[in-house]
Amino acid sequence: MKILSSFLAGLALLAMTPACGRFNPEQVPDAAPGAVAHVEPLSWWTGMKLPLQLLINGPEISTYDIRIEGGSGVSVKAVNKAESPNYVFVDVNVAASAKPGTYWIVFSKDGQSFKVPYEIAQRAKGSADRKSFTTADLIYLIMPDRFANGDPSNDSTEDTAEKADRTSIGSRHGGDLQGIIDHLDYIADLGATAIWNTPLLLDNDRRGSYHGYAAADYYKIDPRFGDNALYKEFVTKAHEKGLKVIMDIVTNHSGTTTHWWAQDLPFQDWIHQFPEYTGSNYAFSALSDPHASRRDAMLMDSGWFTRGMVDMNLDNPYLLQYFKQWAIWWIEYSGLDGFRVDTYPYNEKYPMAEWCKAVTDEYPNFNIVGECWIGSPASIAYWQKDNPNSDGFNSNLPSIMDFPLMNAANSVFGAPQGGGRPGQQQGGRGGGGNARALYDVLAQDYLYHDLDNILTFSSNHDTRRMGDIVGKDPARFKAMITFFATTRGIFQIFSGDEMMFSSADLRAGDPGLRVDFPGGWEGDAFNFFTDEGRAAADVDFDGEPIEKGMRKDVFDYCRKLFQWRKTADVIHNGKTLHFIPNRGGYGYFRYNDTDTVFVFINPSATEPARIPWSTYAEISDGLGTGTNVLTGEKVTITDETEVGPMQTIVIEYKK
Repeated sequence: MKILSSFLAGLALLAMTPACGRFNPEQVPDAAPGAVAHVEPLSWWTGMKLPLQLLINGPEISTYDIRIEGGSGVSVKAVNKAESPNYVFVDVNVAASAKPGTYWIVFSKDGQSFKVPYEIAQRAKGSADRKSFTTADLIYLIMPDRFANGDPSNDSTEDTAEKADRTSIGSRHGGDLQGIIDHLDYIADLGATAIWNTPLLLDNDRRGSYHGYAAADYYKIDPRFGDNALYKEFVTKAHEKGLKVIMDIVTNHSGTTTHWWAQDLPFQDWIHQFPEYTGSNYAFSALSDPHASRRDAMLMDSGWFTRGMVDMNLDNPYLLQYFKQWAIWWIEYSGLDGFRVDTYPYNEKYPMAEWCKAVTDEYPNFNIVGECWIGSPASIAYWQKDNPNSDGFNSNLPSIMDFPLMNAANSVFGAPQGGGRPGQQQGGRGGGGNARALYDVLAQDYLYHDLDNILTFSSNHDTRRMGDIVGKDPARFKAMITFFATTRGIFQIFSGDEMMFSSADLRAGDPGLRVDFPGGWEGDAFNFFTDEGRAAADVDFDGEPIEKGMRKDVFDYCRKLFQWRKTADVIHNGKTLHFIPNRGGYGYFRYNDTDTVFVFINPSATEPARIPWSTYAEISDGLGTGTNVLTGEKVTITDETEVGPMQTIVIEYKK
């Protein structure tokens, strides 16, 4: 029997030998359960620029010989061992002549072999040339757990720790991918053209997992949101509605104890480790400051963001390659249109610049916006691609988020004591009356290398809601939203901004800001996805009464403005000419060769303002009669035209 077993094993090895010119997968057993726990990326494609390096994880996997069989053109170039014997990093050659199909990773040791399948697919036609988000887009930011519950059956799952509890402000509430799919028509009707979801990947923390920023698996959609196939379906259906999709990704940190590699790292420097817990100093300036100490710079990008989010070390070349492939895999697999990168400056800046370049080399038109929460235009400009930095650093990051403009808008349109997230840098305390803060921020646009690639916003999931900022005043709200819809940049709103959402409980911190979207759950008192529900709403998120019909009024205002913006090329690509605000208000023009749009904002909470039309003569002469964008009325502006307190006027002129 022993001789026969040896003979059969020899035949199997002979059948698998490349010299034989053939491979019969039926003669090699599949890997036993648990023998290979992870192979990432999950699949790959022909015709990719980025070289493929497989992370393979399994018990003592580094003790095996590894090769790839199943056809010509796909082969192992090198096997790189990690410090842990349970990992290998396999460099794979995918030749230009490689045929799409199922290949086999074969593991051999001591005369025994087993296999796992690996898919090399045909790259979609035109994939590399995909378009991305631009100034022509209005981005609708959604926190999926708080938007709509399309599939109650996945609110809690056996394989995830935190269960749904909508009675708790900081727990999971059950919103999911199906809920977003069910309301794509609502988003498109509003006038949005792109969707940015906060992270949808598995976050398996026992508490607060709803936000998704502590990934436990980079290749798995959280089952409480759906699965990978549903995410791909969501992207496809969004495209059918004319909506682009932006994925929120986190390269700086993952779940401290929940990620599958947490207890067995490939390398000890896979993450930043210290003798005791060491948090970031959150000092962004240390990374651009020519006088900064090495210690300060190290603490900025190597210190942990929080105790619950372990800090990844992108100086490890295998981790950097892992993140490059991960990003490209999600683009190619699902058909994505863009990335938003969380906590961008907390990453090691040179490896992250290499990461950005790898993505944009693969997809030259692909846009990436980085969250750089900094209050200075000069400091933010440092992080944008091709900025002429004195130290020669080039981030390769195409787009940045305009926090300085958000701060300025908070100070101009905010109600007294309004605006800002506790603990974060914000603008003034609000109260209105002087738009000079807006002018002064925009006057520093000379600092930006690419003015068209700046994301503007009045609020997001980390700031107070617009209703909080403006003190629940519809007039202030309309003035603020009008400014952002007509100024330069790529405009983003947070889900609910279109109805002036406010917080449920500011004392509760972030969970109090991230309120559920009424109508997204069966049994909700109001359905804000419908005109009837918006018109009927008479109570706010904090339980206080509001004027019935207010939600519908501000929604209708936003929809009219956003739908116009969607078709207004002069807003997307036009130049800006603005005039120093006097005590009466702020006037600016967006213009190109064929169109001019005039915007006037009166930031006073109490006094009307006359438009100093003759002061604008260098551009206003000869404009004649225009059209009020929001009413459709024909308008002729003169020095006698008045704009009421906290009111705006938007006039479109055709040359």
